[in-house]
Amino acid sequence: MNMKKRMVKENKRGKTSLSAAPINQHRGQVTLFVIVGILIVVLAILTYLFYPKIVAGLGLGSQSPSQFMETCIGDDIKEAVHIASYQGGSINPEHYILYKNEKIEYLCYTGEYYKTCVMQQPMLKQHIENEVRDYISATARKCLDDLKASYENKGYTVSMGMGGIQVELLPERIVTTFNNSLVLTKTDTQRFNSLKVVVNNNLYEMVGIADSILNFEARLGDSETTTYMNYYHWLKVEKIKQSDGSTIYILTERDNPKNKLQFASRSLAWPPGYGISGVMY
Repeated sequence: MNMKKRMVKENKRGKTSLSAAPINQHRGQVTLFVIVGILIVVLAILTYLFYPKIVAGLGLGSQSPSQFMETCIGDDIKEAVHIASYQGGSINPEHYILYKNEKIEYLCYTGEYYKTCVMQQPMLKQHIENEVRDYISATARKCLDDLKASYENKGYTVSMGMGGIQVELLPERIVTTFNNSLVLTKTDTQRFNSLKVVVNNNLYEMVGIADSILNFEARLGDSETTTYMNYYHWLKVEKIKQSDGSTIYILTERDNPKNKLQFASRSLAWPPGYGISGVMY
């Protein structure tokens, strides 16, 4: 009798241990899946953050030709735009007024009293485009040579045709086009008729507003600037009168104060000691 009871107890214990094994095994599998899932997420984050740098460091990554040019000459384009826009549209202004140690070119001018000004740059947009193009031309040649060498070092056969540079002020951007045909051959052939670099900037809009202001200066001898700010809420327009009858205009993008266009005008000026009516005071 005791023997039978002992066997029953042992059987019960065995059943209990056998039933508990699958539960513990299931828990272990869940824990393992959770750990693997966490590792996958961490690995994905690390790959997203560091893979581009690792690839670049190993020389495995490659830029498109346009991306290469943007990296090589993008800063020079921005620098040319900055200099020209701060100096009335010219890289090296010749007829200018000094204001806070900056040379600001006259875009409408008369040296006489009582007369309205004459436009100095009637094609201001095209003038700025040409100034930027001339400023970057030397760097562009070097960048194109470096582009060719870079692809040759990667095993490509490179054929590059020579072409000119075109700079365009367009709404909300400045597009520089290098009209150089490019053929890259390795396992297959890639052809490019031109390469483009785009810089975000509102200079196109500011040049249009400057043209409007200058037309008022040439016809009436003055302009009303608050109208522009009421219509273009992103724009700040400053009008600063000088003792010699000149006026300095500063157009500034409110959200990005470094983007501005400065220019000068001298129109309908009066001799020292006279008011705007021409009566001496």
